Amino acid sequence: MITHDVVVVGGGPVGVFAAALLAARGLDVAVWERRTDEPRLSRAIGVHPPSLDALAEVGAADAVVDSAVRIRRGLARSGGRTLGVVEFDRPGARWPFVAAVPQHRTEAVLRDRLEVLAPGALRRGITLGSLREEDERVVLEGTGPDGPVAVAARFVVAADGSRSGVRDLLGVDAPVRRYPDRFVMGDFADETGHGADAVVHVEGDGVVESFPLPGGVRRFVVSLPPEGATRLVGGATAGPGDAPDAPDAPDVDAVADLVGRRTGLAVDPASSTMLSAFSVQRRLADRTAVGRVLLIGDAAHEISPIGGQGMNLGWLDAVAWAPVLSRALRTAGGRRVDPTAFRATEAARRRAAVRAARQAEVNMALGRPTGPRALALRRAGLTVALRSPASRLLADTYAMRFA
Repeated sequence: MITHDVVVVGGGPVGVFAAALLAARGLDVAVWERRTDEPRLSRAIGVHPPSLDALAEVGAADAVVDSAVRIRRGLARSGGRTLGVVEFDRPGARWPFVAAVPQHRTEAVLRDRLEVLAPGALRRGITLGSLREEDERVVLEGTGPDGPVAVAARFVVAADGSRSGVRDLLGVDAPVRRYPDRFVMGDFADETGHGADAVVHVEGDGVVESFPLPGGVRRFVVSLPPEGATRLVGGATAGPGDAPDAPDAPDVDAVADLVGRRTGLAVDPASSTMLSAFSVQRRLADRTAVGRVLLIGDAAHEISPIGGQGMNLGWLDAVAWAPVLSRALRTAGGRRVDPTAFRATEAARRRAAVRAARQAEVNMALGRPTGPRALALRRAGLTVALRSPASRLLADTYAMRFA
């Protein structure tokens, strides 16, 4: 039976990046991915500066940036006026922007880099059935396109999403907290005049966020009103968290009308290239390091996509674990595990996940529908915060410079 240094379960953006990062450190890696087709969805779009540093380690940053819109600032607007501006630029910063690029493009770049660093490492169409530790390694068994498959690994990295099969096989509990918030996101021709700025419209009826994308497209993320359920139709694509109770996507005309009524912007329904609805939940695994198996990304922590940090958080998990695994594999051939180093990294990544989850909760709270008096207070508070030195702290927080 073949024994790899590391087998990564899950070939999405986090799993492929983790494999490329480990391969760049000279480790023998394999990736098991159950899907056979390359994804074409455009869910996560924001790549933050610390993530660009991480992507640079595998030679992927320049290709991602070249494909992206560089967002250097975010505007908070309400009632037709700008309350304040968050500047992502910093003197001397290597990446003085957030890169906005469709997720499928980012994934394609990462797959290309993995193929260069570890040819043939990505193996599609393999569904994991079991894993067990024996003889200081983990044996994985599954089913592939041609029948049963089995390999061994010194370590396993689970990046198989919020419904992680690896997490279930390990018996790790991951309590779920569901939120009442429901959103729809859609891509439309950008006729807003906002250029490369991200804009958050804080309105009494609910928030509308918008982000520029390549090709003259803008992504709108709109909170759904409670009465919006009567206007929903079937046929939605599952949203970012693939929540089982995700709402059906509203009719494209209804979404364009909702954006227009809240923001005053004209949105052409005929220009829509993507429409997807989602509900929101939070999930934190009780443990993310179990013997020789590590959980990263959504398998370890699912947070609200409002704020755009989930995919980035998974990449930063991989960055934190890579040196720990490298040291373990170069010490007695991976036969000894330093529990202190593993516990410390596990605790640090949990703190980062909790911090990101709380920030996402604040983002959602600021965007919920509210009455005139509370809206006035919200506007006043945002105006003061965004026109004070605190705006720099907010910018660094949203750009994940503290993650």
